[in-house]
Amino acid sequence: MAYTIKWRPKALAELRKLPNIAAKRIVQKMDSAKNDPHHFLDKLVGDPGYKIRAGDYRAIVDIIEEEKAIAVRIVGHRKNIYQRNL
Repeated sequence: MAYTIKWRPKALAELRKLPNIAAKRIVQKMDSAKNDPHHFLDKLVGDPGYKIRAGDYRAIVDIIEEEKAIAVRIVGHRKNIYQRNL
């Protein structure tokens, strides 16, 4: 069964600020992760969340097993997304 993707309002706002090509790549990566999220997502160190990479951009997500959902926390450039996630 495929997982659903839940975009938090903050993540959607950040996604809209990205260049169009980067935003499309992140959305495509999230769509591909719906069927097998543990294959596409990498566990974060010191954080219960996961990351997905799309070029120089990252999305920090949480997997909610009870709801079979992937909740996108934040989206941004790799140089500063981990500091903003704190």
